[in-house]
Amino acid sequence: MKKSVEEDVFIPLYPKSTVEDKSSLCSKFQERRFWSAVKLLSNVLLWDGIVQEDTVRDLGLSKLLNRYLLLNLLNTPPGPDNIEKCNKVVACFPERWFQDLKSGSTLPELLNFCQHLLQ
Repeated sequence: MKKSVEEDVFIPLYPKSTVEDKSSLCSKFQERRFWSAVKLLSNVLLWDGIVQEDTVRDLGLSKLLNRYLLLNLLNTPPGPDNIEKCNKVVACFPERWFQDLKSGSTLPELLNFCQHLLQ
């Protein structure tokens, strides 16, 4: 999993003017790479409870979410596309990670993502 996260994930960052046209090749390529990374995030987080939680959280949240996915989310204009992307990312998180948290708090690795959601 570590090798896949470190060597296989690539989401290019193009200027907003380039990807605003959803039919452009750059936009389509960036979207395919984003959704591929979300699928990998989902697969990595499915190992929660089998592989050490610290390892799963490091690979899934620290590396995949914060290093790759969040950059794309921050560069996606607010609107339905961004909401759909965020919903799919949130759906990947194991519910048990949030069971013992106090109301209004989150995992340290999710602070930047939560700030994005609040905006």
